[in-house]
Amino acid sequence: MEPQAQGLLETQSLHEADEDVVTDVDFTNMISEEEKEELKIELAKLEDEISTLRQVLAAKEKHLVEIKQKLGISLMNELKQNFSKSWHDMQTTSAYKKTHETLSHAGQKATAAISNVGTAISKKFGDMRNSPTFKSFEEKVETTVTSLKTKVGGTSHTGGSFEEVLSSTAHASAQSSLAGTRLPESEEELQC
Repeated sequence: MEPQAQGLLETQSLHEADEDVVTDVDFTNMISEEEKEELKIELAKLEDEISTLRQVLAAKEKHLVEIKQKLGISLMNELKQNFSKSWHDMQTTSAYKKTHETLSHAGQKATAAISNVGTAISKKFGDMRNSPTFKSFEEKVETTVTSLKTKVGGTSHTGGSFEEVLSSTAHASAQSSLAGTRLPESEEELQC
């Protein structure tokens, strides 16, 4: 039998492997010559049986491969089947079910918490938008935007060029920063 065809089987005899294990013990002085001969005969029989069993196993493995080839079963198909079976077996364990249930519950709680935070933020923004401070700021921004649109979008040059409007807005903004947080409310204030 060829060593390559044996696959995962050992190619050395048990006698050679056992010699490495038993290095310092000398059993030859403890047994008689008659017992040594019996043991040698038994050893030879065991080695022959093992060799025969290896040959039979190799023949069975070869036959197995031939049958699988005829059935169209490849190594990849076997791996897929094994994986599917293992995955199914794992999903049916109580640990998996408990973990799945716990994670699902935690996900639901996290979703609810995020939803509550979103609702609270929306409510705060709504409250803030209805506050007098925000309304005053919003009106000032609208006035400024309208004023800028009028000056930039106008066809006459009485309002000035875009650069002049930007410059005057920046100047007005700087003055309002110095005078507090007051924004310009009229076109005259924007033209400074």
